[in-house]
Amino acid sequence: MKRKFIYYAIACMLLSINAMAQLKVSGRVTNASDKTPLPNVTIQIKGTSNGTITSESGTFTIQVPDASSVLIFSFTGFTSKEVTVGNQTNISVALEESASQLNDVVVIGYGSAKKSDLTGSVASVKAEQLMDRPVPNVSQALQGKVAGVDVNINSSAPGQVAKVRIRGIGSINSNIDPLYVVDGVIGVDANALNPSDIASIEVLKDASSTAIFGARGANGVIIVSTKRGVRGQTRVSYEGNVNVSELYRHLPTLNSDEFVKTYNLAFANATKFDPDHGTWAPDKALNHTNFPLLFDANDKPLYNTNWEKEVYKPAISHSHYINVQGGSEKSLFSLSAGYLDQDGLMTQSWFKRYSTRLTFDNDVNKWLSVGGNVSVISSKQRVVSESNGSLNVPRMVSEEVPILPVKYPDGSWAGNFDIAGLEGGPNPVHIANNRYTLNNNLQAIGDAYLNFHITKDLDFKTDFGYNLNSLKSNYFSSADLPHLSQDQGGVAIINNNTNTYWQSENYLTWNKKINEHQRMTALVGISFQRYNNENFNTEEQNFISDFFQYHNLNAGSVRQAIGSGDYQWSMNSYFARVTYNINEKYLFTATGRYDGSSRFGENNKYAFFPSVGAGWNISQEEFMKKASWIDLLKLRASYGISGNQEIGQYLSQPQIVADNTPLGGANASILLPGYLGNADLKWERSLQFDAGLEFAIFNGRINLNLDYYRRTTKDLLLQAPIPWSAGMRTANVYQNVGSVRNSGIEVNLQTVNVKSQNLTWTTNFIFTSNKNEILNLNRGNADIFPGPNFLGQTNVLRVGQPIGSFYGMTRLGTYSTDEAAEAAQHSLLPGDRKYIYNADGTPYYSIIGRAYPKWTGMFSSTLKYKNWDFSFDIRVVQGVNAAATFKHSTEDRQTLANSLKTVLDAWTPEHQNTMIAQVRSYKFTQDSHFDTWWVEDASFIRGQNFTLGYNFPESMFGRTKINRLRVYASVQNLFVITDYSGYDPEVETFNTTYGSNSAFSQNLDFFSYPRPRVWNLGVSLGF
Repeated sequence: MKRKFIYYAIACMLLSINAMAQLKVSGRVTNASDKTPLPNVTIQIKGTSNGTITSESGTFTIQVPDASSVLIFSFTGFTSKEVTVGNQTNISVALEESASQLNDVVVIGYGSAKKSDLTGSVASVKAEQLMDRPVPNVSQALQGKVAGVDVNINSSAPGQVAKVRIRGIGSINSNIDPLYVVDGVIGVDANALNPSDIASIEVLKDASSTAIFGARGANGVIIVSTKRGVRGQTRVSYEGNVNVSELYRHLPTLNSDEFVKTYNLAFANATKFDPDHGTWAPDKALNHTNFPLLFDANDKPLYNTNWEKEVYKPAISHSHYINVQGGSEKSLFSLSAGYLDQDGLMTQSWFKRYSTRLTFDNDVNKWLSVGGNVSVISSKQRVVSESNGSLNVPRMVSEEVPILPVKYPDGSWAGNFDIAGLEGGPNPVHIANNRYTLNNNLQAIGDAYLNFHITKDLDFKTDFGYNLNSLKSNYFSSADLPHLSQDQGGVAIINNNTNTYWQSENYLTWNKKINEHQRMTALVGISFQRYNNENFNTEEQNFISDFFQYHNLNAGSVRQAIGSGDYQWSMNSYFARVTYNINEKYLFTATGRYDGSSRFGENNKYAFFPSVGAGWNISQEEFMKKASWIDLLKLRASYGISGNQEIGQYLSQPQIVADNTPLGGANASILLPGYLGNADLKWERSLQFDAGLEFAIFNGRINLNLDYYRRTTKDLLLQAPIPWSAGMRTANVYQNVGSVRNSGIEVNLQTVNVKSQNLTWTTNFIFTSNKNEILNLNRGNADIFPGPNFLGQTNVLRVGQPIGSFYGMTRLGTYSTDEAAEAAQHSLLPGDRKYIYNADGTPYYSIIGRAYPKWTGMFSSTLKYKNWDFSFDIRVVQGVNAAATFKHSTEDRQTLANSLKTVLDAWTPEHQNTMIAQVRSYKFTQDSHFDTWWVEDASFIRGQNFTLGYNFPESMFGRTKINRLRVYASVQNLFVITDYSGYDPEVETFNTTYGSNSAFSQNLDFFSYPRPRVWNLGVSLGF
């Protein structure tokens, strides 16, 4: 018993000695320039893995072994600092901002690197830059943030994503979207994420950075890293905002008096254009006798409905996000939840998203780390503006006649069909309420990893990523919508798509410091990827009641269509990368990836994608030491090859298709030749050269990045036509034919204009210029007309010209009475449209515009005074056109629907100098053509974002748990300066109709969803 007591006493003594040896140190970290606290600063005990981070108020507490311990303070954008503890128990540290953020760590494929070590063109955008305005998805958040990245927000419908293009368009018939990588999971739909979950985004633009992704990197790579746990005290943060959207640009149409006058004049003018010069009148004159519900006893219209105001109403949206982050010395965790309720400017359009995310990271022991994350996102989107070209909501806003009400006094819907002779579209409010698609989307993204620390220099990481995406689209169109679904007795369609993807990534990473002057990182790995899709669709018509909608398809008596299918593709890849650093001056990178894909022919399953890059930090040379005002002068260059495999499945193989045909009084199943196949089909190859200059002076007050790139895409995956006589259902076959070149310059200039204790003023200027040119197409280099077609061709692919070239006729105006003889040569009359013709009298067609800009720019400025901050972004897009194809049905069809106010400028004997033809009955209307009157200058200057914010001082909160409170007000799309006559010069309405490559639909506008001005109030709260 006595012996046990002695052991116990010794143990207590040892523990007390150890406790006495441990020193408790606390303190605060601030910005040396303005004395503001710095949160999330990493504090590590030198020579160990132990550490902590600062709180939102910049404070920290840490246990150190003894007085000789050295603390390393490091934070992104600031110069690291080492402090010996000594006899200090309270330490105050002021960190200096570093020049050009050279020590920033950026995420690259299969790892990370200091920005100063990069030889490729990689742009990084941090969370605080992304969330300076309320956006529903990643793609919209990127607009105007990165040079060389063109982001087009073509639709303002709730939940819609933006179109992202990196360094131009390098393909014709394959997908041209960048590759998204979310926390290492490749190819997922990053736009489903809650943007508030994002910690940073890296954009890989050149071959040196994208070649590690091989066959999928040709269109650039966007790597998304989400927020993870932090060491120290658990933190809770809340982000919330509420915003109001309003219509601020208008597309003026005729009011009731103008419509009646134009309608009657059109019939009166019909005599002139009738070859027999007959007298024409409407089936029923617009008066009280024929339409007592629409006209008073004096034949004046009872209604003057502004359909724009009835459909586009101010909309209130709100979002909420809560995030919990914490961890200990060995374990980190985070948990977040978000909710977005976005109402659209267009009535009955909305988007709701629920998101949750969990991450964990754990150092099991010295040789093993484990971790993972899982995100679940559920969303619902009500779409009311689909079916481009039909009598949809945005079209009927312009075409519904103003003499009609939304509803008659008895509660029945009004519509153009109430007036004989009009193209009988229902009114847009009626359509929005009774014709829609409800998209139900469920996405789960997960990743789990094991990281084996084999030696201090060598790690082996294996991770497994998974993505489940289930989309169920329910479409309904009621039985009371004439010319849409009335004849079918109502229509309901259900489409169900389930996509699953998994990947296994396994790689060794060797970080070796060879000596004091040289260090190297080598990576080698193997990857497996597999994607599966199952789909099902069915359509029913003629419902016993609209009550059932799509909820019970058995209520429909006509089964119009039913179908199902499934497909899969897989990849097997081997990759390697070596980076070498000599004296922090000379940088080298070599990358290679060997990809095999099931999408390509037996003769070309595998391909190799290499790249090399080099950098020279001139500012580190001895001869530059005297130029102390130069912080950084770095040259870099790279060259490499990346690929594009983004086409459909099984296109290298001959295919048969199933169908049915009447046989013996019943439907019989048959098999038909479907697709020819091409056993030699292989990847597109993008060969890219990049040269860059990075320059920083005056302690980071001026930072300049310049890039020149030249990317040539060869072996284009092109749909080559085959004769119909071949008997194939698909009259084309994919071949590797043609090449396209993109070249351009990128400029990013950041300046700190004023920097004092209370006042800071910074500016950022981004400039991008891109030249796209088709080098060759086929053996004869004949023009290709890819569509979409709108009253003829709209686009042409021509050697020497850019992708996205508009193709049409040249309108000169209208024929005057003095030009009657000239008009007669084309069987036309004075008052008809006048075009350029060839010598043989045929219409002259040429390239009449371009869908993609020559250059874009963004000017941003931020002013901080004490606790106040004000920032703004001005976006400039120049050298681009948009096709206002809506002019066809709103300027050329006066007796079928309402018209734009521009028809008030139509030709008359007293007014002959005009582009608008003389109004007349539609029976004698001159044919519309895709021409220069429709293709307008769409250059613009946009007031992108203006924000005013206030950070409440920490002293206000006393002993409360609140350590951060910021409130702000902002406005997006405050103004746009443009000559374009439509709602917005950045537009696309043909995007869902013409294949995977929407390069040819950009800036084609046939009644778009208007872009609103958005007023926003937000709050950020930290506990």
